[in-house]
Amino acid sequence: MDELTTPVRPQHQFDEDSLKKYLSAKSFVSNDDRFAVSQYSAGQSNPTFLIQTPSKSYVLRKKPPGALLPGAHKVDREYRVQKALYSAGFPVPQPLLHCTDLNVIGTEFYLMEHVVGRIFRDLRLPGVVPAERAALYVRAVEVLAKLHSLDLTSLRLDGYGKGAGYYRRQVSMWTKQYTASSHRDIPAMNELSAWLMGNLPSDDQEVTLVHGDFRVDNLVFHPTEARVLALLDWELSTTGQPMADLGYFLVPHYWPLGLNVLSSMGSLREIEGIPTVDDLISVYRRCRGITSALPPLNFYLALSCFKMAGIAQGVYARHLLGNSSAPNAAEFGQCVEPLAVRALEFALHRPLAAPREAGLFLQTANGQAVLRQVKDFMRLHVLPAQKEVSEYYIKHAQSPLRWNTPQIIEDLKVKAREAGLWNLFLPAASGLTQLDYAYIAEETGRCLFAPEVFNCQAPDTGNMEVLHMFGSEEQKRTWLEPLLSGEMRSCFCMTEPDVASSDATNMACSLRREEDQFVIKGKKWWSSGAGHPRCKVAIVMCSSAPEDADSSRHARHSMILVPLDTAGVKLVRPLTVFGQDDAVHGGHFEVHFENVRVPASNIILGEGRGFEIAQGRLGPGRLHHCMRAVGLAELALELLCRRAVSRRTFGKKLYQHEVVAHWIAECRLVIEQTRLLTLCAARALDTLGGRAARKQIALIKVAAGRMACKVVDCAIQVYGGAGVSGDFPLAQMYSYARTLRITDGPDEVHLSTIARLELRDQLAKAKL
Repeated sequence: MDELTTPVRPQHQFDEDSLKKYLSAKSFVSNDDRFAVSQYSAGQSNPTFLIQTPSKSYVLRKKPPGALLPGAHKVDREYRVQKALYSAGFPVPQPLLHCTDLNVIGTEFYLMEHVVGRIFRDLRLPGVVPAERAALYVRAVEVLAKLHSLDLTSLRLDGYGKGAGYYRRQVSMWTKQYTASSHRDIPAMNELSAWLMGNLPSDDQEVTLVHGDFRVDNLVFHPTEARVLALLDWELSTTGQPMADLGYFLVPHYWPLGLNVLSSMGSLREIEGIPTVDDLISVYRRCRGITSALPPLNFYLALSCFKMAGIAQGVYARHLLGNSSAPNAAEFGQCVEPLAVRALEFALHRPLAAPREAGLFLQTANGQAVLRQVKDFMRLHVLPAQKEVSEYYIKHAQSPLRWNTPQIIEDLKVKAREAGLWNLFLPAASGLTQLDYAYIAEETGRCLFAPEVFNCQAPDTGNMEVLHMFGSEEQKRTWLEPLLSGEMRSCFCMTEPDVASSDATNMACSLRREEDQFVIKGKKWWSSGAGHPRCKVAIVMCSSAPEDADSSRHARHSMILVPLDTAGVKLVRPLTVFGQDDAVHGGHFEVHFENVRVPASNIILGEGRGFEIAQGRLGPGRLHHCMRAVGLAELALELLCRRAVSRRTFGKKLYQHEVVAHWIAECRLVIEQTRLLTLCAARALDTLGGRAARKQIALIKVAAGRMACKVVDCAIQVYGGAGVSGDFPLAQMYSYARTLRITDGPDEVHLSTIARLELRDQLAKAKL
């Protein structure tokens, strides 16, 4: 039996044999199947049941028996809206049938699929680590924003609700519901009803689909990931103003400590990891593309409490009638007055602020907090470790131990993970936006090994993003989970030595299918990270169709997972960058694939989808590289200024020479310009998605490499011979900066992209 279910309560029992016969006639079950019915313990309105057979499980939702309040328990509306949403790809259980024949079980009902996942009945999410708690709440708000962004006409839900004037209807409806079910006079409810009707917001013309009862406990989350599989309980759904849903979701953040008026509605204050109201509204605005401030929350919070009070009164009334849907229904009579009193506090006190108006490219409060932690961790632990790390690689310059990670970095990784500073690059794991992470990436750019300390190193970040977005469940279990935990490393094999890889369609490494296997043959190089002892898997980009195939040039390539211990995988040699082997990053290897055979299940997303995956992978990865380049340039400018004030030539300090002073000024100019351009791209990636942000990402890819080269070059010039020596980090920094102008596509390719997109935009303007 499902842990959220109980035996069917006596007042809700029905003829199970009749139901089985009906479902058998509809081909959902077999007459020979074992047929078990249990009742979900939560839910205070329409009784909900789990139907289980040896091979399938379903969920049945029905009207409660007996006399019902007017307009309530419309299961036909639930079925209609879920059917429309499921067809549109919105996360709801698939609705399977709607039955109006009262002879089957005595009431109207509908059947839907059983979605297996996590349901958190306590909104505080006990037992979940803070980072995941934050990610779950962010995912919830993203789903709400997606719901409010759906087009009613496309959903064929025209006429589903009455549209504009939603708030007036809500206040009127819940007043009537409360009056019809009240068991005693509560002056606070009467006063609240009058205040709400007299203070209706003026912004009541926006019309979207609204859920009506949007809370975390109405969401089914993936068993192991911060991902929403289904939004449940559509009984109160209609069309109207979306702020009502948002206010209802945010009410628990304003709950006083100790006022646990509903079973799962304890205060969310001081619960570690749960984002603030500011953070959640910021996510909502970003997902919906809202640039202006939202109105004060007083009315919406007061209306939410009024609605809760009306629901609580209705639950208690059903208890008095003997047809309640939950064993604790009697407790709800005690909730009505406290809810009304709390609502009046929202209504009559000073305006509650919507989130502070963010300055240009301001992080969320959560992002700011994590950035402070990262800065402290860098200052206290990472930067002081640089000397010991450098000494390790000098000591083992000619030893196989060179490819191992120094123990001090491993120790720092343990500390970072314990501090919750882990996988910060991945929004699903960290709850951070790309804009949040951009500032963090800049900070880690001040030290070449810092990204690894936080499990945010390339190419693993890009590979983890690929598996997170496109991997099968089996691929995620086998490869993504160990990568996220830091147990293994990976490499990415795309560039080839025998073709001009600036045009990625040139690649010759081939992929062909033989029954249930794929065979890979070809050469790759610049496979970063392949030399690390813990590198266990490569994502290999292959040509999977001949040039004369009936497909576009960008539909002939595939990405496939290749374990590095597979027969035929040969690590030929580490390449050097300006004479350095980059062992700290696992090197950059030439790798040959000599008729390598892997299971067909290792293909990612499907044959011919390689470039589609690459676009999803490279967008965030380029952003991270560019912001780290800003951090590197800040360090180079800092070193330049130190040298300029400590050295004298021709009778004065270096900075007193006008040419050096101008270099300092020019460096500050280009760093600030690039930072703003990169943050603009990060925000575009957050709000528009990777495809729409292509031009911004191409712009930063060119600008960041050029900027970093210029700043480091100026610093080298001020240091003179010392600048190109190993005594200072500038030569290694220049190596990174100069390589950035080639990796992930040379500048010239990105310039062509920028020009093409700019022409498109200009021509579109000309047609207006």
